[in-house]
Amino acid sequence: MSVTLIPISIGDLRALVESRIPDGIASRALEEALPPAFVARRSLEQIAAGKPVHWCTSFYMLRIADGNIAGSCGFKDAPANGRVEIGYGVSTVCRNQGVATAAITALLKIAFASGIVNEVLAQVNPDNIASTRVVEKLGFKSDGLKTDESNEVLVQWLVTQGKFAQLQEAR
Repeated sequence: MSVTLIPISIGDLRALVESRIPDGIASRALEEALPPAFVARRSLEQIAAGKPVHWCTSFYMLRIADGNIAGSCGFKDAPANGRVEIGYGVSTVCRNQGVATAAITALLKIAFASGIVNEVLAQVNPDNIASTRVVEKLGFKSDGLKTDESNEVLVQWLVTQGKFAQLQEAR
């Protein structure tokens, strides 16, 4: 599946905070493809605090074949100590089609090309088998469990720049 990442504009983030579909994308946004309001709010708050937009905004996952927005993804905050966390979601109608794999691959390339990231973290609910398969396919290794602020137990998955580069060379 061929996907390109399009940064979500500040205006679109503001619309998403209000649970509105941004102007100009309504006909292209597939069901459950847009980031939830809390993700857009977090992005705007981080940007307002002076953090780099590059690390704090989300991206639309644009499916090349038809120009539809199949999901969203992004970095959850600026990198710290060489590590950055990613988050992602794919429309229910686009799951199991390689969309998440393509988008996460693009995020990893961005992160590792920055020169300041050597490790990427993805936290996945252990019941989310599809997401677990995606991170495993991309070279992430389980690094234990964590309970988040809403008491959800998550598996912490990490991939290093070296491991990702090895997988890319093998393809």
